Amino acid sequence: MLNDKTVFEENESEIRAYCRAVPTVFKSSKNAIMIDENDKEFVDFFAGAGVLNFGHNNPKMKDAVIEFLQRDGVVHSLDMFTDVKRDFISTFVETVLKPRGMGDYKLQFTGPTGTNAVEAALKLARKVTGRTEIVAFHRGFHGMTLGSLACTANNAFRSSSGVPLNNVIRGTFNDMEALDRMREQMFDAGSGMLPPAGFIVEPVQAEGGVRPATKEWLQAVQKLARDTGALFILDSIQCGNGRCGSYFSFDDLDVDPDINICAKGLGGFGTPIGMLINKPEVDKAWGPGQHTGTFRGQGISFVAGRVALEYFKDEEFNKETIRKGKVIRALLDEMNDKYSQVTEIRQKGMMLAINFDNAATVKEITGKCYENGLIIGACSTGEIIKFIPPLTIEDEVLEEGLKRFKASVEAVLG
Repeated sequence: MLNDKTVFEENESEIRAYCRAVPTVFKSSKNAIMIDENDKEFVDFFAGAGVLNFGHNNPKMKDAVIEFLQRDGVVHSLDMFTDVKRDFISTFVETVLKPRGMGDYKLQFTGPTGTNAVEAALKLARKVTGRTEIVAFHRGFHGMTLGSLACTANNAFRSSSGVPLNNVIRGTFNDMEALDRMREQMFDAGSGMLPPAGFIVEPVQAEGGVRPATKEWLQAVQKLARDTGALFILDSIQCGNGRCGSYFSFDDLDVDPDINICAKGLGGFGTPIGMLINKPEVDKAWGPGQHTGTFRGQGISFVAGRVALEYFKDEEFNKETIRKGKVIRALLDEMNDKYSQVTEIRQKGMMLAINFDNAATVKEITGKCYENGLIIGACSTGEIIKFIPPLTIEDEVLEEGLKRFKASVEAVLG
């Protein structure tokens, strides 16, 4: 039976989430279009929670992956040397690292997802410093395994941990006064605050509601890390890989992380990859095999990820990302002017948020979006809708998606 969801409802865990908001069975997808078993076309403004920066079934990547599979390329390799891993590393170094003066930095492949990469970063910071505490910030999201979850702020995620989520000092994002108070405490021997192993921060909070860090604040966080002997760790998992109009979302902020965490769009095609970019003096703290991962040698992700890097050989793709972000912003600004229920618009590149005054309104709007054939998600504590369509979305599909969003908002708010 077409579009039959019975097997999911009877046999899949109650943990399932996204499918409850988009309750249909998909059969195909291309760039920013998904088609269900009823042949209904959906415009995808969610892009696999930020994984599909280069669209569903990117044709260049698909061709490269098919060729790789047909020649019996090495799909799974642990951390053994392979030709496609060498190609990926070489291309990443030449395209991303060397132009930024980071040609001697070390790439550490950690395992299949972002939270694996975060766990490795936290472990490395603790190993380098011999300390336990990590400074993380409110509204931050860093993953769902226990170490990453301890750094994640949202109690909706934290509440199912089953154990105390310890060894984290919580700071206030983008708040200079709060950071100054933290500095005072860290240098006051009577405060009881232990010096941290690291500071972990998203240059743009994604799940937290698209909140870009200011240059002044992020530089101050970096300085506090340096002054306390802690590592400065940037979580670029969702905001990186071109999402914000440059390869790294912090390219315009004049900061120099000790560890930069990458995943999601890094693999290009939607297949798993997690990676740290470590300063060499930090990376040397590792001994062979002190952090492993069965699925850190992802051949398909290396193949597609190398193709993804070709988009950044010059600035044309980034310019297109910025241009498309402005197209989305124009509609959101129009809604901000029209509706009192809209409280704020935030943006960096092609990651945008429209903030409403309550989560119930957002739930109604996203439900109407689904009815109108638009896939888009809420974030933070439910009062924010986040726009993260594929960066490769065609202009006409982008306009159609915005048309469907506008109609959905009008249906709810008038």
